[in-house]
Amino acid sequence: MTTLVTGGRGRVARALVDLLRADGRPVRVASNAPERLELPDGTPTVRCSLGEPETFPAALDGVTSVFLYAQASHADAFLAEAERAGVEHIVLLSSTAALVPDDVRNPIADMHRDAERALAASPILSTALRPGGFATNALGWAHAIRSEGVVRLPYPEAHSASIHERDIAEAAHAVLTSAAHRGTGHTLSGPESLTFREQVEHIGRAVGRTLTVETVSPEEWKRSVSAFIPEEYADTLLDAWRATDGVPDAVAPGVELLTGRPARTFATWAEEHAADFTA
Repeated sequence: MTTLVTGGRGRVARALVDLLRADGRPVRVASNAPERLELPDGTPTVRCSLGEPETFPAALDGVTSVFLYAQASHADAFLAEAERAGVEHIVLLSSTAALVPDDVRNPIADMHRDAERALAASPILSTALRPGGFATNALGWAHAIRSEGVVRLPYPEAHSASIHERDIAEAAHAVLTSAAHRGTGHTLSGPESLTFREQVEHIGRAVGRTLTVETVSPEEWKRSVSAFIPEEYADTLLDAWRATDGVPDAVAPGVELLTGRPARTFATWAEEHAADFTA
């Protein structure tokens, strides 16, 4: 009854591993660099890159359930190997981007839609978790907050009902360990819609500093992130923020439905991650 957790270096996967181990459930953690994983002693690991089909057989051997990051490029090969291995259930970490109309094309929506479609065509039972914005996206401001106390944004009044990574992990744990609510899709979010400016204010309170938000042009922001965000992804983000500028984000019921308790607030996330903005 082993669960394969892909993306083992990610924060969601790491939290999920802890939850499964606490239950005493066999778990195998997959990563393209397993030697770099920081896990409790004795946690089985395996090299598995979702872009390298030759790594799939060893990773899936003896596995009955999978927590899968959305990577559509070799989804058919992964699912074929999973079927051969006897996998019974796959929980996909998808995105609300998968729900946008088909005529809306961008790399984020395309990746998640294609992954969901591949799973829908497979005989393996699957459940899609569709979070919106991650609270951890705010870590992209950490260097600016530590060094200057200034966050420069093109749309500081854009809204997001950002979700704590542990809420995603607990939702995944719920559908991996209980037959209830399997075989469908669940939209996940935090409990409130906040502007980016409000998120920065929460971080400021958590670290005990008054932080400043400066508005910059979209072009200036793109230049500032060009070293680590490809242009088409940056354009996709700008389009999303422009669409939610001054428009509250929808709050979804998925976390409470699956876990039986409300989602954590962004203020809670900021307090728990204060060290990331002060170290």
